[in-house]
Amino acid sequence: MNSPIRICVLVPVATSQYNERIMKAIAPVVPPDVHVEIRNIAEGHPDIENRTNWLQNGMPVVELAQAIANDGFDGIWLTDFDMCGVEAAREVIDIPIIGGFPASAFTALALSQRFSIVTILQSTLAMQRAHPQTYGIEDTFASIRAINCPVAQLEDIDVVIIRTFEAALKAIKEDGAQSILLGCTGFVDVASRVSRMLSDEMGGFVPVIDPNQAGFSFLVSLVRMQLRPSRLTYSKVSLAS
Repeated sequence: MNSPIRICVLVPVATSQYNERIMKAIAPVVPPDVHVEIRNIAEGHPDIENRTNWLQNGMPVVELAQAIANDGFDGIWLTDFDMCGVEAAREVIDIPIIGGFPASAFTALALSQRFSIVTILQSTLAMQRAHPQTYGIEDTFASIRAINCPVAQLEDIDVVIIRTFEAALKAIKEDGAQSILLGCTGFVDVASRVSRMLSDEMGGFVPVIDPNQAGFSFLVSLVRMQLRPSRLTYSKVSLAS
């Protein structure tokens, strides 16, 4: 019998307070032959809400990714829509590591032609506006809107769902979005509920992409195909001991 696939969920913040919610988010898309563990960086900021937090937590992510790879895991799901430390980690490890935006965006583009991002704060709005340009898909990017809710308050699910629905509806009606990306992995139990609300309002199905599920599922597919980052893109680097 084949050994189970081992995936590590790397949470790029210096707290475990979100771990239970993240594991709940990915649970519906974890296949029976995939074993999942979760780890947090030991130093850095407890949230990523701006570029400073992102930079501060990046190197601890790279160091932890190396430790995870050395422990024999087959892939890493990095629970950050903005991919904190992902690009640098690909220079250090020889297993796939995936962050939130690209998997979510290309999932949306498999289902529609124009997407909008609904994110948490004005500070993340400014940071995420550049992602479509980085990946060469700016022509398919309709807009980005913030619900003005910090990560620590995303557990107030009823408020989050109403604000997300309102922002997504404006993105559809005013910006021409045909699908919605949730711009933070702290959006848990939001995607399917907002999708139903939007579909009822618009009279037809509207996809809302959960970055946790899109990213984790894509990572598992890469592991099954035995694919990992190209060394023509990411030169191999050894971390100083």
